Amino acid sequence: MQGIKLPITVNCEINVLLVAVTAFGFLTRLYGIQFPRAVVFDEVYYGQFVSLYMKRVFFIDESGPPLGHMIQALGGYLGGFDGNFAWNRIGAEYTSNVPVWTFRVLPALAGSLCVPLGYLLMLELGYSHFAAVGASLLLIMENSLIVQSRFMLLESVLIFFLLLAVVAYLRFYNAPNGSLCRWSWLILSGSSCAFAVGVKYMGLFTYLLLLSLAAVHAWHLIGDKTLSNGKVLVQVTVQLLALVVLPAIMYLGFFYIHLTLLNHSGPHDQMMSSAFQASLEGGLARVTQGQPLEVAFGSQVTLRSGSSKPVPCWLHSHKANYPIRYEDGRGSSHQQQVTCYPFKDVNNWWIIKDPRRQSLVVVSPPRPVRHGDIIQLLHGMTSRFLNTHDVAAPMSPYAQEVSGYIDFNVSMPAQNLWRVDITNRESDRDVWKTILSEVRLVHVNTSAVLKLSGASLPDWGFRQLEVVGDKIYKGYHQSRLWNVEEHRYGRSQEQRERELELKTPTYVDISRNLTFMAKFMELQWKMLTVRNEESEHKYSSLPLDWITMDTNIAYWLHPSSNAQIHLIGNIVTWTLANFALFVYVLLFLTYLLRRRRKIEDIPKASWEQLVLAGVICSGGWAVNYLPFFLMEKTLFLYHYLPAVTFQILQIPVIVEHIYIHILRSPSHQKAFSGVILAALCSVYLCYCTFCPLTYGQPELTSKQLASLRWKESWDILFRKH
Repeated sequence: MQGIKLPITVNCEINVLLVAVTAFGFLTRLYGIQFPRAVVFDEVYYGQFVSLYMKRVFFIDESGPPLGHMIQALGGYLGGFDGNFAWNRIGAEYTSNVPVWTFRVLPALAGSLCVPLGYLLMLELGYSHFAAVGASLLLIMENSLIVQSRFMLLESVLIFFLLLAVVAYLRFYNAPNGSLCRWSWLILSGSSCAFAVGVKYMGLFTYLLLLSLAAVHAWHLIGDKTLSNGKVLVQVTVQLLALVVLPAIMYLGFFYIHLTLLNHSGPHDQMMSSAFQASLEGGLARVTQGQPLEVAFGSQVTLRSGSSKPVPCWLHSHKANYPIRYEDGRGSSHQQQVTCYPFKDVNNWWIIKDPRRQSLVVVSPPRPVRHGDIIQLLHGMTSRFLNTHDVAAPMSPYAQEVSGYIDFNVSMPAQNLWRVDITNRESDRDVWKTILSEVRLVHVNTSAVLKLSGASLPDWGFRQLEVVGDKIYKGYHQSRLWNVEEHRYGRSQEQRERELELKTPTYVDISRNLTFMAKFMELQWKMLTVRNEESEHKYSSLPLDWITMDTNIAYWLHPSSNAQIHLIGNIVTWTLANFALFVYVLLFLTYLLRRRRKIEDIPKASWEQLVLAGVICSGGWAVNYLPFFLMEKTLFLYHYLPAVTFQILQIPVIVEHIYIHILRSPSHQKAFSGVILAALCSVYLCYCTFCPLTYGQPELTSKQLASLRWKESWDILFRKH
């Protein structure tokens, strides 16, 4: 006890400025977030996914990974939301079971915390507390960031994780080598990168920027002769684990939680493979559970196309023939139509027949069909064999027509032999498996492959999808793959008995589950490749419109008054940000050229500080803005918010640099201080002016609203009484 010094004390330092700007951040973002109690813009989109989460129903959102939806669903869960609300229109009043506050509080908290992160980022870049306060004030009074933070949207969450990743990495980089806690900052940075990418794929741009910066720092570390080889190897390895391996594992973890929670069949099942659908409770699983695993000669099957474009469909035939001549004058075989039909139907059933035998039933023990076997496919309801020949397909003249063979006693013999090619086989004698096997059906006579062309047939083909024999095939393509979805062992040789058998579904309780990695790979591929048809939106815009804020978005309009909410930025701040970016590029190029001539206008430390700030702020703006010029998707002003956040942080960097390194006369510095104060006052006045459109209250008159239309391109709504 004598070794213990009493009393035990704890020293605590509080940065009052940081606390103050944080409090203002919370005030501006959290004040009155329950207003309006109605659906605001994209809440109508995200709310649908929250409802599906509450009911644990599987869905696909091709616009982004699942973490953002899980965060929104967490808000619904904390508020006791049961998932019952019709998210069908913007402006719809929320019912009493919708916890509006908990839905909106998490994005609001994330948006509020962006303010202190801006403050800390300036300090980590080596700038003064004055610059940090300036950055915080600009973020506090940025109307667009406030609006986007106050509703069930994801941009504020994305920006929070981006800023946290950058601040944590700079804290790691600036910490002394002997400090153990510096590695915790690196882990936090890698985790934040994973969270950012998990919220929206836009986070990938800043993540790659941070990885590039870390790679440059690692390269300098490798060249540091003061460190032993062992220490260099350990530090580089830890950075690789924290910034690459850890985010990858976390990203997989997000999908694992997502797929674990959403285990019920839902409206998006049809986009997934049969195996994926069968792993979900309900839906296809109720039909496919307990089906025979191995396809045998005599099996009755439905064949689903491996492609979901334009829609999922099944190999189909019916009692209708191709027209003798098409609209363009080309002739056909006039044989029975074979199509791909996007609905469950008894005419989707086919029988796997052994060409060497007449039997259409499965013998005991069953004779499994293996890779490389030759088969015939007999249509169950019409008893026509699947056939292709050297006749041009109706909609794809470069390919062969596929038909149900009819013998018209003309010089057109049956060509109905097909070779089974299992593309995902493990050996050359693999058995064709229900749901799991991806099969290519290769025509024996012509080597054509059965393919879904995706073209819609005319009225004579009932607008069903065209199936062709493709002789020009190279490599892997989903439109040439088929898998057995529904499967039973045929027991009836007679046609009438067989028709009754085909109309009877099978239900047996045996589970056939995919591994997590198989489900993840399929879901990720669908999210990256499946795109809804893009349509022009009233408030869509081009990237060039964002820089000068020539566009806005009306988020909400009161049904009976002029109260409304708009996504409009603080035009003074955006103008200053554009000017700061221009000045930075000018300064950087000037210093770079003069340093090349051995003229050092500023100390080396100041030059390195300016370069690092440019990489973070100007680089952050560039990587979050320029990629949109290459994207073929409907774009909105809110896509620019991550970029403009980094651009705003460039303003205090330039201001402090000019104040310290360019204006060296006290009188000039004093005058410049007055300019800074005037600029901040202008920002504040602009913020106050547009507050009614930011918070939706107080209601303005039509004349007041008209006065807020500072640009002709802005769409300000008002009612004329």
